[in-house]
Amino acid sequence: MEESKRGLPAEPATYRSLFSERQFTALFIAQAISLTGDQLARVAIATLVFTETGSAFLTALIYAVTYLPWLVGGPLLGGLADRLPRRAVMVTCQLTSAVLVALMAVPGMPLIALASLLFVVILAESPFLSARASLLVDVLPDDRYVLASAMNQLTIQAAQVVGFAAGGALIRLIGPRDALLVNALSFLVSAALVRFGVRVHGVIASVQLGNSWERMKTGAKVVFGDPRLRGLVLLGWLATFWVVPEGLAAPYAEGDSTAIGLLLASQPIGSVVGGVVLSRLVRPATRLEVMGWLAVMSCLPLVFFFTTPPLPLAVGLLVISGIGTTYNLPANAAFMQALPAERRGQAFGLVSAGLVAGQGISIALAGACAELTSPGVVIGVAGVLGVAAALSLSGAGRRFLSSPSPAVS
Repeated sequence: MEESKRGLPAEPATYRSLFSERQFTALFIAQAISLTGDQLARVAIATLVFTETGSAFLTALIYAVTYLPWLVGGPLLGGLADRLPRRAVMVTCQLTSAVLVALMAVPGMPLIALASLLFVVILAESPFLSARASLLVDVLPDDRYVLASAMNQLTIQAAQVVGFAAGGALIRLIGPRDALLVNALSFLVSAALVRFGVRVHGVIASVQLGNSWERMKTGAKVVFGDPRLRGLVLLGWLATFWVVPEGLAAPYAEGDSTAIGLLLASQPIGSVVGGVVLSRLVRPATRLEVMGWLAVMSCLPLVFFFTTPPLPLAVGLLVISGIGTTYNLPANAAFMQALPAERRGQAFGLVSAGLVAGQGISIALAGACAELTSPGVVIGVAGVLGVAAALSLSGAGRRFLSSPSPAVS
């Protein structure tokens, strides 16, 4: 492939070159199966809890459990991907999840036991995804990593749609407990694909075990001690602002289910379309140059919500915002490829935990503020704050072009 300035490839990677790597194909299919199974499990558990308790509060509480473990697992367990063979970490997590989900299907399982098992299952996602993200850099050490990130976004969106839709239909057909057994089977299939489709990539022998606190401090120093990496992390955390419309979709639409669905789908649609264009049609060096302005675009459309635009215009603005969020593709690639190989898992876990915490807090605050004023005003304020933050970070991509990391050069 022809090389351009700073050693970056002149042309973007192709889907053919991506899927010609059999290890990526195995990882891609394994992730798709696992993610779809996760959505199926969420539907099955919500149905099971509501059927047995009749309590909307308990159902929502159990469902909320599926989003909490990353706050613990990211910082504490992400480093397992740096200290153990990454393929083995992925396989172990999937096999553990298969056993635990199968136990959840046991008739008469107490509610507290069900919640505990669910927490551990989701907790296992942290080292699994940290190991996968770290391993993917070894499998795809070039521009194919960016295209793989775009495919990852598409897979997540598709898994949510298919998992939720198919989950509801499957549960009506066979019941929630048998649906959980199907989910357990999906974890087994995913584990087999990783075990037999991915080669062993060595762990850096110099990594010291230490305790969890020491590993977190070291990981934080790696991530935030380098100005280039720190800028990329803060760009990623801009989601704290542009995620606000998702949390306020229902009150903005005044409870209209069709309008809620359109508002929730708008940013993902823009993200998928923009991701395909950015990863396939834009040169690698150009991606880094425009990354900051895409970050501004992710928040700027939200400013127009001060006027509470009608639904068609609101949807259009959120699609544009979604296109802007594709700055995450080159930012994530530059971040992961620039990390020391022995610290990828810990760093990924820390950054992901911060992202989850930021999104959760911002949505909660936005909901509280929307009780005092209109949802449109709250979204507009989030947009103003997001634009200001994005402008302050707009030089993050140029830093990599002026001082490239070994992995992106």
